[in-house]
Amino acid sequence: MIDQTRLIQEIQAYAETIVLPTEKETNIFRRTFVDTITNTVSVRENGEIFVATGDIPAMWLRDSTFQVLPYLMIEDKVPSVKKLIHGVLEQQLTYLLHDPYSNAFNKEADGGHYSNDTSNVPISSLVWERKFEIDSLCPPFFLSYHLQQTGYTEHLTSKFWEAVSVAVETFICEQHHENSPYTFVRTDCPPSDTIPCEGKGRAVGYTGMVWSGFRPSDDACYYGYFIPGNQFIVVVLKQLLELLPKNTNVELEEKMIRLLADITQGIEKYGRLVDANGEYYYAYEVDGFGNSLFMDDANVPSLLSLPFLGYCEKNEPIYLATRSNILSVANPYYYAGAYLQGIGSPHTPPNYVWPISLAMEGLTSDDLSVIEAKLQKIAETDADTLQCHEGIDVDDPKQFTREWFSWANMTYCHLALHYLHQKND
Repeated sequence: MIDQTRLIQEIQAYAETIVLPTEKETNIFRRTFVDTITNTVSVRENGEIFVATGDIPAMWLRDSTFQVLPYLMIEDKVPSVKKLIHGVLEQQLTYLLHDPYSNAFNKEADGGHYSNDTSNVPISSLVWERKFEIDSLCPPFFLSYHLQQTGYTEHLTSKFWEAVSVAVETFICEQHHENSPYTFVRTDCPPSDTIPCEGKGRAVGYTGMVWSGFRPSDDACYYGYFIPGNQFIVVVLKQLLELLPKNTNVELEEKMIRLLADITQGIEKYGRLVDANGEYYYAYEVDGFGNSLFMDDANVPSLLSLPFLGYCEKNEPIYLATRSNILSVANPYYYAGAYLQGIGSPHTPPNYVWPISLAMEGLTSDDLSVIEAKLQKIAETDADTLQCHEGIDVDDPKQFTREWFSWANMTYCHLALHYLHQKND
């Protein structure tokens, strides 16, 4: 079990050594880097660590991963962060094993969820939302891989591999969503908060990819095959195959290899679009019948984030073509105004750009000037709160959503550490 008080002190001491190009950038980093460990983390007696998303008391499998991932970047200076990551991972695995179809969970089994939600099974009192998002099953294993890359292996237990098996079986089931028992319906809500067609979703054809009910924004998918989510599964399966000791679980290994091949082939066959110049770029969602949706959302995984996740290199032609399109008016959620330009989300009002997407532009670049410009822009538009918000009005930075959003704060910190790495490399 970690000593949270001591770890806060160690992280605070490290943060005080960081100097960024402007005083404002430095102050935001020093505040937000300590904020997550101080105000969102709860250490349980069993060593599991709950991480609240910020102004919502629940823990998202996805958000919590990206909230703590930047701490691994200082593991050489503050080695005890590895125990922090392990504790967060243990909590994530407990939740995943409890219900692999849920995206967010309560700290305690107190029934804190929307009372008008219905699913194919009674929604557990431990579940905040039972929105099936394929990307929710990926972050715990993504986090575990990056923890293992530091030389730490204590988290690779039988519980870990049991969770891998549950996730893999869920993915395999949802390759044929027509045979899946999963449904989700929320009443008296915007269409984006529920799944149409009596909770089953619009029809899809078999592609080898995995169906998802919702995007990482927690908004419903329009077409069932969410491409960045399937690309994230590809990344994680490759990482898990690297972690799995050879000849220890042949059946699981074979399933992962087959699933990896199916999804990869599906992305290449159904997930690519072609422009007027004959250049390929990725779709955001497809249905397997020839219908597709092109856009990008600020939430990760996104098309913008693919090199950050490890799906491709920053200079791959198909990624560059995709990036060019999503950072333009071809993306209906790309906004430009007097103060900001970048990617927002249908989850927030029109003309609101997300600092997470601005930071991701920098995190998917090795150009120091680009990285520095994104740091500066985020700092300049914080409305003097020393916090990174969810979305910001492109014409009036004093208008924003979410006063406290830990994922955005820590993505800014990740960008700051990326900047220092590039600068000192």
